[in-house]
Formats: sequence, structure tokens, C-alpha cells
Amino acid sequence: MAKCCSFTATRDWCFRLSFSNAGLRSTTSDLGDGTVMHCWIPKARKEKKPNLLLIHGMGANAMWQWADFIRPLIARFNVYVPDLVFFGDSYTTRPERSESFQAQCVMRMMEGHGVSRMNVVGISYGGFVAYRIAEQFPAAVERLKDMEAGMFQVSSVEDAASILLPQTPEKVRELMRISFAKPINTMPTCFLNDFIDVMCTEHLQERRELIMALYKDRKLSNLPKITQPTLIIWGELDRVFPLELAHRLKRHIGENAELVIIKNAGHAINAEKPKELYKYLKSFLIDPLPPQNGKSSNSKKTD
Repeated sequence: MAKCCSFTATRDWCFRLSFSNAGLRSTTSDLGDGTVMHCWIPKARKEKKPNLLLIHGMGANAMWQWADFIRPLIARFNVYVPDLVFFGDSYTTRPERSESFQAQCVMRMMEGHGVSRMNVVGISYGGFVAYRIAEQFPAAVERLKDMEAGMFQVSSVEDAASILLPQTPEKVRELMRISFAKPINTMPTCFLNDFIDVMCTEHLQERRELIMALYKDRKLSNLPKITQPTLIIWGELDRVFPLELAHRLKRHIGENAELVIIKNAGHAINAEKPKELYKYLKSFLIDPLPPQNGKSSNSKKTD
């Protein structure tokens, strides 16, 4: 029997209305190879504004992860918010599952919208994709804000998939426990089942394959270096990607990277510390500091 009311579907509709009212419109791009990409793009692109690409992580679609940031950012940027392949209305019939393939699909879509130069921000899995965009398309990326793009620290890929793609209320609660410094412990089971039904069942096998591709032979030493100015943001209490990985990534990129550690925050910084996250988005993308005589930026913590 169909449900007469879905809290998740209603909230998704509200996000769509919010994005539209903010000045974005929903589009789909057929890349011509069995791949279709959905993206929110400006209703009226302004040539004088810089372009900003926001890439989501695992979980719900892009709207759920970027809703708190659209209105302040759209005043300064032409904002583009795609759904990665197998999320939202994006999909492919091709067999590729790597973050490099995701990066190529995003860039082909952006080129189709006439965008050849942009700032890029990625959350979690989106950070991996953003990094690959900066690597494969260096001329297109002005600045990169990479939030928690490390390496999985779990015993197996199956463990990672069971946590990141929850199929029971207990697994959703486990994901919240490891994603938030202060998780919500009072979510009713009916709400969690509704969220799973609406957001976590479509393309389940393909999303598992994305995680498997990300996990396979993953070594930081094999990660190509990028040269764009990069800001790495990490939650001090992240239990998905431990903090040590942030320091290792900072050392790997070198003097072009700055690391900000947000205190009392877990993995889901965008949901747990949205005001603080926007502050650093603004500082890095809108009000960049002058170069520090070529010296490497220091890591810093913030309350």
C-alpha cells in the first residue's frame, strides 16, 4: 500500500522550492554515451560573477547537503549543484564507477552549460571527485575547497558500504553516531524507514560499486598532487575519516594547501556546523588572503 504522507518526500519538495526561489533551475544533460546528469544551474547566469561548483557526498541528493549554503553563495557566484551519477536524477548505463569517471561526467556537463573556469567545493565523497577534477582539468579549476577527502579506515569495503548506504533504522543511527559529534538520538523509527525508502534504495548496487571502486587499492602515496590553492576542512572528531588523514593530505599537497580543523565537529560538518563552514567558504573563495611570501599555510583549529 502506498504511503499517504512521506516526511522525506515533503522535505525534498521543500528543498526544490527553496532552490528555485533562490534563483536556480533544474536541468538534465544527456552526455550521449548512456549518461544523464542532473544539475541545478543559474536561471540567469551573470558573466561578471565567478562560477562555483558544489559537489555532494554519499547519502541523499545534492539538495539535502547544500540547502543551507545556496542563498548566501548565489549572491556572489554563478552556482552549479549537480547530482553525481547514481544520485538524484543522474545515472549511466556505462560500467565505470571510479571518482575519475564522476569527475569527467561533471566536467562534460559543465562544458555543456558553457562553463570552462570555476571554483570547486566537495564534501566527503564529493571531495574525492573534486580532487580528481582539479587533477584532470587543472586549467578549469581556480580554487579547490576539499572537505574530508581522505581514505576509508574500516576493516572492509562491506563495512563501509553498510554504514554509508544504510538499509535499516539501526544502520542510519550508526551512521549518525559516527558522522556527528553530537548525534540526534530521538529520531523515530518510522521517520528513518521513510528516509531509507525515499533516499537509500534507488541504485543501491551501483552505489555499492562506487564505494568499492573508491576503496580498491587506495593509497595516499598514489594520489596525484594538485597545484591549485586548496583549503582542506576537517572535523576534529571525525570518525569516518580520522583527523590524521587530514594532516597527511595537507603534507601530500604541500604549500598550496591550508588545513582548517573545526573543533567539536564530526564528519558531517555541513549539517553540524553550517555557519562556521560558510565562514570559511567566504574567507577562502570570496575574501582570499594575500600570499604569505610563498610559505606553507599553518594548520589551525577553530571553535
